Amino acid sequence: MATGATAAGSLLAGRFSVAQGKRPKILLLMTDQHRGDTLGAAGHPCVQTPNLDRIAKEGVLFRCAYTSTPSCTPARAGLLTGLSPWHHGMLGYNRVALKYRHELPQMLRDAGYYTTGIGKMHYHPQRNLHGFHQTLLDESGRVESPDFVSDYRQWFKRVAPDLDPDATGIGWNDHRAKAYVLPEELHPTRWTGDTAVGWLEGYAREEPFFLKVSFARPHSPYDPPARFMDLYAGAKIPPALIGDWAERNARRGEAYPMDLARGDLGPGAPLAARQGYYGNVTFIDEQIGRILRVLEQRGWLENTLILMTADHGDMLGDHHLWRKTYGYEGSARIPMLIRWPEGMVSAQRGQVRSDVVELRDVLPTLLDAAGVAYDETEFDGRSMLKLARGQTGGWRDTLDLEHSTCYWPENQWTGVTDGRHKYIYYAPTGQQELFDLQDDPGELHDLAAGPAQAGLVKEWRERMIAHLAERGEPYVVNGDLGLREKAMVLAEKRGTPY
Repeated sequence: MATGATAAGSLLAGRFSVAQGKRPKILLLMTDQHRGDTLGAAGHPCVQTPNLDRIAKEGVLFRCAYTSTPSCTPARAGLLTGLSPWHHGMLGYNRVALKYRHELPQMLRDAGYYTTGIGKMHYHPQRNLHGFHQTLLDESGRVESPDFVSDYRQWFKRVAPDLDPDATGIGWNDHRAKAYVLPEELHPTRWTGDTAVGWLEGYAREEPFFLKVSFARPHSPYDPPARFMDLYAGAKIPPALIGDWAERNARRGEAYPMDLARGDLGPGAPLAARQGYYGNVTFIDEQIGRILRVLEQRGWLENTLILMTADHGDMLGDHHLWRKTYGYEGSARIPMLIRWPEGMVSAQRGQVRSDVVELRDVLPTLLDAAGVAYDETEFDGRSMLKLARGQTGGWRDTLDLEHSTCYWPENQWTGVTDGRHKYIYYAPTGQQELFDLQDDPGELHDLAAGPAQAGLVKEWRERMIAHLAERGEPYVVNGDLGLREKAMVLAEKRGTPY
C-alpha cells in the first residue's frame, strides 16, 4: 500500500497521504441536465428509475442537492475542483480551465487509483485529461478542438458508415421530443452504457479504479428509443409549474425559436418535451442497471463506492422557462445519491437527508471514501459521507448560487438557500425574490412581491450581502447589494490559475 503522493513531481506531494486498509473502487455516475425531482426515489409521480432508486434505497438520497452555477462547464469545474464558483473562477458558462491546482481525477491517480472517464467530460481542449489515465468521449455534436472527433462518433462511423448520427433531426437545445429514428444500439446513451459495461468486464489491473460514467442525456435532444417514448405516452405527466410572478417570461407575440430560453408555448409543449425527457431518464437508468449487474457479477458491488449526480437541471417549461442557468428548482436542484460498500459507513441505508449539498462536495466525499488525507482549508466542499454517518456538526447553514448573464441581459443573478427558503437577486435591475420551498416547493409565490414578509426578505438579503462581501464592489456597495449591468463570467479574484 502506497502512502503519500505516488506521482513524481505531483502538486500534492508531501501534503496528502493514503490511509492504510483496503481502498474501495469508486464509480461516479453523472447525467447531464437532470432535474433533482426526476427520480422515483425523489417521489416523482411517473418517472421510472428502478436502478437509481436502488442506489438511494441502499445508501442515501440528498433531497436538497444543488449546483451552484447551473450550466454545464461551471458546474463541472465545481465537481472537478471541490471549490465554489468564486474560487474556481467560473461564474457563468465558459471554458473549463486548462488546469487547476487540485483536480479530483489527478488526486485519486496520485493516491494509486487507475482513473478513466467515459462519456461527456466537456473539458477544453476536448482531449484534456485533468488527471484521468484515459477518457472515452461522447461530446454530442460539440467540436471545440481542431480536428476533434469523439470516440462515440468514430465508433458510429465504423459500425454505421452510411448513417447520419443526427438523423433524428432535433437540435441540442430543442424543446421538441421525438423517438430516435436509428437502431437503438446506435444511440449515444447505449454507447456510453456499452462502453462502461465492456470496460468493467475487462478490468484486470491491480489498482482500484476510479471510473466516471457521464451520460450526455437527458439533456436535449429529447430522443429516447421508441419503446421509452411509448412508455410515457399514456402517463400522467405533471404540467408545467407557472408562478404568479412568471408572466414576464411568457414573451407573448414573439416568434419562438426551437432552442428558446423563455416563452409560453401553451400547456402541450411542456408535456411533449417531458415525455421525451422522461424517456431519456429511464433509458439512462436501464444502462445504470447493466453497470450494477457487472459489479455484482464480478463480486465488486460491496467494494465499490457509488455516487450519482448531475451538472444541472432543466426547466422543461416551468415558469415559461426552458433549458438552464436559472436559480429555480428545475434548473438548480440536482440528484445526489451515494451507496457505500458494506462496512465503510456505520449508518442506516435508505436515508433521505435534507442537508444542503452541492457539486463541490463530490471531491471531498470521494477522497474520504478512498482514505486520502487532505487539507480541508483548500476546498469549499465537505465529505457527504460525514452526513451519512450523522456527523452534522459544522455543516453549512446556507449555500450560494449564481449565474452570470446568459440568454438575455437581465438574467444575471446571485442566490442563497438553506433548503427551506431561497433568495434570488438580479444584479442588473435590483429585483429580488424569496421562496418558501417547504410550503411552496414549486416556487409559485414570490414572498418578496409584497410587504407582508418584508422582515424575512431583509434577513435573506443580509445573508446574500454577507456571502458577497469578500468580492467587494460592484457586488457589495456601501454595505448593500450593488447593481451590475456588466456581465462577469470569470471571477477577477479567482483562487486558481486559468
